Amino acid sequence: MEFFTYFYEEELNKFFYQKPQRFNKFSNRELLSYGLGATLYMPATRPNIHQDILSKKHEGLTSLVIDLEDAVGDNEVFGAEGLLIAELLKLSGELNKGFISFEDLPLMFVRIRNLEQFKRVSEQLGDATKLLTGVVLPKFTAKNGEEMLREVLRLHSEQHPFYAMPILETARVIQKETRMEELMNIKHLLDLNKENILNVRIGATDFCGLYGIRRSADTTVYDISVLRDCISDIVNVFQRFDSPYVVSGPVWEYFSAKKRMLKPKLRQTPFRERYGVEGLKWRTKLIDENVDGLIQEILMDIANGLTGKTIIHPSHIKIVQALNVVSYEEYVDASNIINAANGNIGVMKSNFANKMNEIKPHYYWAKKMILKSQLYGVLHEEFTNIDLIKREVYV
Repeated sequence: MEFFTYFYEEELNKFFYQKPQRFNKFSNRELLSYGLGATLYMPATRPNIHQDILSKKHEGLTSLVIDLEDAVGDNEVFGAEGLLIAELLKLSGELNKGFISFEDLPLMFVRIRNLEQFKRVSEQLGDATKLLTGVVLPKFTAKNGEEMLREVLRLHSEQHPFYAMPILETARVIQKETRMEELMNIKHLLDLNKENILNVRIGATDFCGLYGIRRSADTTVYDISVLRDCISDIVNVFQRFDSPYVVSGPVWEYFSAKKRMLKPKLRQTPFRERYGVEGLKWRTKLIDENVDGLIQEILMDIANGLTGKTIIHPSHIKIVQALNVVSYEEYVDASNIINAANGNIGVMKSNFANKMNEIKPHYYWAKKMILKSQLYGVLHEEFTNIDLIKREVYV
């Protein structure tokens, strides 16, 4: 698996100072935790999932979650389980015949409802469980998480690693009077199982639902005050310098155009100055398709230390990947900080003469940038992430 496989080789050479490297479920856990990119959710009731994967129907897809929880009606559960198992067994058959390899497969996860379903599905899958990179654990709490992580550990082996991605989305996490106690209890539990935790995810839709809130396409999660405060505390607990976790950006729910109430979130000036009249035209297209809100939210995710994003429509894949590519300036600054972390210097002027790089305060940031640069690549100095969006989505 690799980001930007749909680029021609000459395009990769044109845009990338350092090209993205290949990865799969067997890659180092720390590196892999940054490589989920745009994680596409699809209901387990969807037919022909194995064919979609084999045919690479969704260009650029590197990770997906087959959902047995909220995307499946209560009366559909057993039918959805049967369909999921049948699809994965078909895919496993193709793998055993040598028609595909793990290198060709996206990182695949199943989102389960509860421990009983987790055990039931994994038992019926048998060896086909090895297709999965792991399991997504919704409504994760310190109380229900221990047994589920024990089951994850049972399925894990050095030959076929199996990871958990807990979703924080319960009332005890969002409600102020219980939040910090619950977050610290969850962190303590995850710390005991950290080698099997690939990602911590934020259930923004469930959080909003607890307050009767549904954000519009004009509104990011950071505009909803109760959600913003909760995300801040999640980052505070799980993104500390001594914490081994990557926190992923919450889902963006919109994928089609509708009439707008608020001003677009993409300024005209950067598009006009860089691309002229053509730039203004495709800025309008971004706005018409409600992609400007998605771009704004991803940029806010990154500014708050989050990496990757849950998505519900394949049209979002390339935008998420493009905005997570490391700029040349970020890469050079990060490399210089890491190379200077020998105690002989405390601060240095950036090569770009626009900032000071302090070795100790910026060291953790620099490590994250280097890990991201290995997976998403590094742009040449003259290019920006918006250049990639223009190429990927509208050329």
